[in-house]
Amino acid sequence: MNKEEFITILKKELHSLPPSEIEDILYDYEEHFQVGLSKGKSEEEIAKELGNPKIIAKSYIANYKINDAETNPSTKNLFAAIVSAISLGFFNLIFVLGPFLAIIGILIATYGIGFGLSITGLSLIFGTFFELFFPNYIHLSIHPVISISFGIGFTALGILALIGCFYLTKYLYRATIKYLRWNINLITK
Repeated sequence: MNKEEFITILKKELHSLPPSEIEDILYDYEEHFQVGLSKGKSEEEIAKELGNPKIIAKSYIANYKINDAETNPSTKNLFAAIVSAISLGFFNLIFVLGPFLAIIGILIATYGIGFGLSITGLSLIFGTFFELFFPNYIHLSIHPVISISFGIGFTALGILALIGCFYLTKYLYRATIKYLRWNINLITK
């Protein structure tokens, strides 16, 4: 592959990046070819040393998406970064998607526990008051003070769990970005 073919393929594969980013990348690779040619290497040798332009483009796109997810935190940007990291190879399908799905599963379960505890507590509180005002419809076998106390405790525990989940979500977002960056650096070297 000569310089023109290499640059054409690279430019085509980088189409999803902003034009200014593409220009910078292409400029760098043009410079690689100029330096190599000044050292007496052929264009084919330089292209072979640089590697596959499609893989190079995927690496740049993945890094761009990770940086975007880091500077503009959102679920959409995080998923875009994960998909671009997975596109680097089958290795990433296992070592990126697997741990991410496990973490998301744990996070969803933790949110469920928080909501469940809150709803349980509120149900105990309102059920006790409902029994006090409508004794013919419901009958609790525990003392109302105990029922209300447990209700307040479960509600407070559920709210604390939800607050903890909020902070855990922020931490896991940052940890996922760092893991993706580490993974891409590992694969591209």
